[in-house]
Amino acid sequence: MTRTFSMAVAATAIALTPACAQEQVDTSSREAIEQVVYDYLLENPEVIEEALIALSQKRQFEEDQKVRDAIAENQDKLVNNSADYSIGPADAKVTVVEFFDYRCGYCKRSASWATGLPEKYDNQVRVVFKELPILSAESEKAALAAIAAGKQGKYVEMHMALMELDNSTGFGPDVIDAAAESIGVDVAKMRADMKSVEVQKTVADSKSLARTLGISGTPNFVIGSAFVGSADITQVEALIQTALADS
Repeated sequence: MTRTFSMAVAATAIALTPACAQEQVDTSSREAIEQVVYDYLLENPEVIEEALIALSQKRQFEEDQKVRDAIAENQDKLVNNSADYSIGPADAKVTVVEFFDYRCGYCKRSASWATGLPEKYDNQVRVVFKELPILSAESEKAALAAIAAGKQGKYVEMHMALMELDNSTGFGPDVIDAAAESIGVDVAKMRADMKSVEVQKTVADSKSLARTLGISGTPNFVIGSAFVGSADITQVEALIQTALADS
């Protein structure tokens, strides 16, 4: 416990004193108040811990609120971007947006669950896929390959094929090509489309939106104005159920 901190608390107490009373607070009185506060904090150090916890919670709430505000301002880009791929009815009651990286282990473990949401909730849920390749250069290539495969009507199949790849392979071109070929994608056309402005813009726009929302990790799920910055399936499903009940 520092004298500086106790003096700061004492100064705050004095500042909150009515002006007329402050005029009567001389130097000796100020020092006496500082000593009382200092002694109190030494005897009750848990007060400092409680204050720090409250400050941390306040700052976290403010950060979360910024994200919620950004989500509200960018709802159309989140759920209605025609360049994005999705599963489930366009008019589903609830839309879940997932930001992911094909080399993210948590994304891989939750991939089957995420793609199964429309069926699980009787087509009342739609899932929108947002590429967020942030882990490596190979992640970027995988994202471009998935979008390019989508131009051949094979996005979901390519999405799952890439999610099933072992990260230890390095996600090199040959591995990505083999995954594409295994699901019937024309690899030469896919490679050509990966270089197109349209496909590259789709991935770039998704990354830009993530930055706008303050999303820097994967997986990250957005449901309405709420978000889950992890692969917390229980929390995501709780938000889905609440949204369905409110719809």
